[in-house]
Amino acid sequence: MSLVKLYDTTLRDGTQAEDISFLLEDKIRIALKLDEMGVHYIEGGWPGSNPKDVAFFKEIKKEKLSQAKIAAFGSTRRAKVTPDKDQNICTLVQAEPDVVTIFGKTWDFHVHEALRISLDENLELIFDSLEYLKANVPEVFYDAEHFFDGYKANPEYAIKTLKAAEQAKTDCIVLCDTNGGTMPFELAQIIKEVRKHIKTPLGIHTHNDSECAVANSLVAVNEGIVQVQGTINGFGERCGNANLCSIIPALRLKMKMECISDEQLRKLSELSRFVYELTNLSPDKHQPYVGKSAFAHKGGVHVSAIQRHPETYEHLRPELVGNSTRVLISDLSGRSNILAKAEEFNINLDSKDPVTLEILDNIKEMEHRGYQFEGAEASFELLMKRALGTHRKFFSVIGFRVIDEKRHEEQKPLSEATIMVKVGGKVEHTAAEGNGPVNALDNALRKALEKFYPHLKEVKLVDYKVRVLPAGQGTASATRVLIESADKDSRWGTVGVSDNIVDASYQALLDSIEYKLHKDETEGAKK
Repeated sequence: MSLVKLYDTTLRDGTQAEDISFLLEDKIRIALKLDEMGVHYIEGGWPGSNPKDVAFFKEIKKEKLSQAKIAAFGSTRRAKVTPDKDQNICTLVQAEPDVVTIFGKTWDFHVHEALRISLDENLELIFDSLEYLKANVPEVFYDAEHFFDGYKANPEYAIKTLKAAEQAKTDCIVLCDTNGGTMPFELAQIIKEVRKHIKTPLGIHTHNDSECAVANSLVAVNEGIVQVQGTINGFGERCGNANLCSIIPALRLKMKMECISDEQLRKLSELSRFVYELTNLSPDKHQPYVGKSAFAHKGGVHVSAIQRHPETYEHLRPELVGNSTRVLISDLSGRSNILAKAEEFNINLDSKDPVTLEILDNIKEMEHRGYQFEGAEASFELLMKRALGTHRKFFSVIGFRVIDEKRHEEQKPLSEATIMVKVGGKVEHTAAEGNGPVNALDNALRKALEKFYPHLKEVKLVDYKVRVLPAGQGTASATRVLIESADKDSRWGTVGVSDNIVDASYQALLDSIEYKLHKDETEGAKK
């Protein structure tokens, strides 16, 4: 197995993405996760650019990493300033990282327009900077910025810049597709030409502006590249960087390259979600390998096939990357979906059981009315239990009322809900205010039931989505409400549909609470 080194730049390049900013504590936590994952190099930031990155290199020294090396990022020296007097270069050395990675210009267009120096002066910048760093830092990498664009514009000069880095005895020269516009077939041919002139180990750093970052990285490895740079979940400026969550399993499972262990690979989905959590962004469910929908099956024919042989509709076993097969329920569902879902919920069903057909017909009729169970598996489980007669009614709602009142033009509306519930033989009549009618109803329902079921205080509403169903009736259209709830152990989704948004929300809220009570009862019985 050939060894490919993984170089993660989530903590530097990833933070250049819109809407992403990490606290110092976040960066440390991510670095520890990356080390646990088996990443070889972790780029911590640019110590010369901001105090947070300076602090990172101080704090990370207090942590015990199992094998990852910490890299600091910067640029070549400024023109007419020697490396030992250049503030950027000095700051890189003072940070005392395991590795320093600096970038330099390889495109003659940038040399003339950005640096405004001669082509020969730029070669001196590259050589001097790298030679100085090699004398002061254990390992030095050179990022050849805009290399592929530079090569296409002036191949002879682009190669000269790499030779300058090679003469400085750089440990690895990284070819960068900085603008993300290079096609895989172009990249492969250019790397072939580069290897005729350069003997130093080569790396690859690609951006995703043409949706080719992952493909370009894999093509580069196929051409002999030994270091791959990228970010977790493909975070990065503009359209993002090469996504290591796709590159790593492709290297390990498709190309049979040595990069991380099988045990570490099984933590990939967890790492992806962890980084999403710290960025406060919702995970991309359709992300290959690690996304929630990456191994989700909806069509009845597909489900029937994967139950016999998963390989029929899955390109690899999801457990290899820490993911899992999911069966979705919709109006495309067949008996196989219902049976697979029932098995997932530990409910015994038979394909010939009339209840199975009843559930299937009920689902198709409900989805025709606008229900959607793909993101509301808790509602679907309750639906099955009701059909089987195993649904326990923990409480009943006798009635509720919601008042939305605006007393003055400049004041916010006031929302108040009153609700009457019956638990056993006791009736509880409660009122609560809220930030809008749905929040008021939620507060009133919880307030009434928490007296009987205190553990409902653990439930938090994580997400609330409203979709207007296409009926062409404007504000009188039906709405579908999807609610995601969570407690300390798990998350679950519920759904409600009505031409009254409060009623649709009420249905989803009710299912959420009922599911929590059923879940706790089942888990209590197991203990």
